[in-house]
Amino acid sequence: MTLKKGFLKTRNRRARAAGCHFWGPVANWGLPIAAINDMKKSPEIISGRMTFALCCYSLTFMRFAYKVQPRNWLLFACHATNEVAQLIQGGRLIRHEMSKKASA
Repeated sequence: MTLKKGFLKTRNRRARAAGCHFWGPVANWGLPIAAINDMKKSPEIISGRMTFALCCYSLTFMRFAYKVQPRNWLLFACHATNEVAQLIQGGRLIRHEMSKKASA
């Protein structure tokens, strides 16, 4: 009888971990999707500080997703996509600021 209770506890714990490894990254996909959508907009709306903060955030959580056991490849892919999107946004901001200085 106690063996069955222990089995159910372990099974429930694994199910919660599997849910966390799926739904957490799915919810996080909003960040890179928003960054990709913003690439169509004017670079004047880009915040340099927020772009830098999101780059640091994504690098940190890419490392976390790789180091956690079992590895969370969905979370890693989400943050890698966000990192690339934020770097592109940062490049757009730098180009925009340089062109403003050149024309002034």
